[in-house]
Amino acid sequence: MKTAKDYLEAANETVPTMEVKEAIAKHAAGSGIFVDVRDSSDIEKTGTIKGAHRIPRGMMEFRADPNMEDFYNPALTKDGEIYLICGAGGQAALTGKTMQDMGYTNVTNIGGFPGWKDAGGPTEE
Repeated sequence: MKTAKDYLEAANETVPTMEVKEAIAKHAAGSGIFVDVRDSSDIEKTGTIKGAHRIPRGMMEFRADPNMEDFYNPALTKDGEIYLICGAGGQAALTGKTMQDMGYTNVTNIGGFPGWKDAGGPTEE
């Protein structure tokens, strides 16, 4: 039987991570898309990355599948640069692994939103 720790370790083994300062530079350069995978109540409390797509982890399979016409987010492309953020990095890692399993080739975990905010990354309500 697998535990949450098992899933997280598997995700961390395959989903690359990026230091927040490098992620902020990518954002400033307009490189890729940024996705906050927290639920809307968490984002409402803290804000999110300026211009980030808000796709809760529980909806990612629907939003990332082009065959799900009513749910698919066309900003998500299989070979596009996708930067994932959450509260502390765990949900972003798990989401990244799911996306890799779905054929996405360039997903990166940029950690938790508090780190982004503390490093001076641009935010919005």
